[in-house]
Amino acid sequence: MPATRRAQPRRPSARPAAAAATWFGREIERLYPGYFALVMATGIISNAFFFEGRRGIADALFAVNALAYPLLCMATLARIVRFGRALWADLIDPRLVFAALTLWFVLIYFAFGVLTFLNTAHGANVVHGGWLIAIVGTESLVILGSAIAPALGATGTAVFVLLHMLWGIGLGLYAIFIALFAHRIFFVEFEPDDITPLLWVVMGAAAISTNAGSTLILSQTGLPFLQSMRPFIDGVTLIMWAWATWWIPLLILFGVWKHGVLRLPITYTPMLWSLVFPLGMYALASLRLSLASDFPPLRAVSLAMVWIALAAWAATALGLAGATWRSWRGIKTT
Repeated sequence: MPATRRAQPRRPSARPAAAAATWFGREIERLYPGYFALVMATGIISNAFFFEGRRGIADALFAVNALAYPLLCMATLARIVRFGRALWADLIDPRLVFAALTLWFVLIYFAFGVLTFLNTAHGANVVHGGWLIAIVGTESLVILGSAIAPALGATGTAVFVLLHMLWGIGLGLYAIFIALFAHRIFFVEFEPDDITPLLWVVMGAAAISTNAGSTLILSQTGLPFLQSMRPFIDGVTLIMWAWATWWIPLLILFGVWKHGVLRLPITYTPMLWSLVFPLGMYALASLRLSLASDFPPLRAVSLAMVWIALAAWAATALGLAGATWRSWRGIKTT
């Protein structure tokens, strides 16, 4: 009888590892530059719940951000190293350039340079809420600076002057963009593809301007010149909140027309995080304005909106999970 062959131990298959490497490489190459809106949306809703006194939800969302932010940073760094051309194509795309604002001073002038020198007639003929990230980035510096300026001693006064300047710059940028948006929406043919979740940043930019203005109102600057500006800031802040509120029904109407009347399906896109962020920002802006104006009824508006924002966040997170799973399954079946 022939000798019995001894069974050879199976070597672990390298296929799953190769599939994972292929999947990660593809996802990093295609990484949407505005994906940091996920962190922004999660953070602002966490912040709103924190101020509402609901620490459990706030801490849970903060934990999500503690994981998501470094992962996105590493993915972006990997994209710079491995797919530099894809990243550069995003940076010089007028539709995407303002979603790249992380270093405000450098990138805001870079972004306007792109719009001036590399834009085309077709590129200018777009409705893209991502442009308004310029305002969001500017006003966020005002909110952050107001939190740290009191701890800077004598330097804090100079910082508050700078913060008031930045708040004014943010308002000026908003005036420029909203004029372009109004012209594009109301006087040029409007296509279903023009309606994206990024349009909600039109409301979110007004809301964060309200938030920043309320923060300045609640701050003790210690400078008579800045104190004399308080009535102006009061009035403009209330107007910006009213303007943000006015946009909400119109943006809902756009969505009803696209998905209800035209029956185009709602599918997950990373741009949906740019819808969630304005909802959270509006909730927090309403809360801060209620404190700055000493008008408690606005607190009810904030509480209602923060739960709506959380529901939108959960739905978008489920969409992200589903899209990620389908993407992975697509790699495994090829």
